[in-house]
Amino acid sequence: MNSKLEVLRQVGISHVVCIRQNIEANFVRPNFPQHFNYLVLDVADSLTENIITHFPKVKAFIDSCLNSGGKVLLHGNAGISRSAALMIAFIMETYGLTYREAFHYVQQRRFCINPNEGFVQQLMEYEPIYLANYQARTSGERLHQGGVKRAHEDESKDELMDT
Repeated sequence: MNSKLEVLRQVGISHVVCIRQNIEANFVRPNFPQHFNYLVLDVADSLTENIITHFPKVKAFIDSCLNSGGKVLLHGNAGISRSAALMIAFIMETYGLTYREAFHYVQQRRFCINPNEGFVQQLMEYEPIYLANYQARTSGERLHQGGVKRAHEDESKDELMDT
């Protein structure tokens, strides 16, 4: 809504994820493209909608915003199902949480969330995918910081002491 521009600017919003179905495009749309960076997604709030395909681009968009010091607003028509599912996926992947943990985290901040059952199923199916990536990424960070090298050096010292 045009009346919300100042509110969004006052709270520091710099990026907006606009989630809508094609038939909602007239009222759920980028109203302020000169003020905010937008990611517009056409997603139906349907049990059969494949929302999982949007998870990587939403995460990349939010990460880019946060890395540049910005703030993101995810919004759809009601803010209950689609935007909640996308935020839950972001929280799951970013912090290595299960669906239930991320759901409760988001629900504590917006009590009325209720992703549809199709989205919930996809979020639960996404767990092993992002957890494997999350664990590989955190293991890689430990490797990069020298954790394995130090462990190998410690083993070599132990072997020298045994001889």
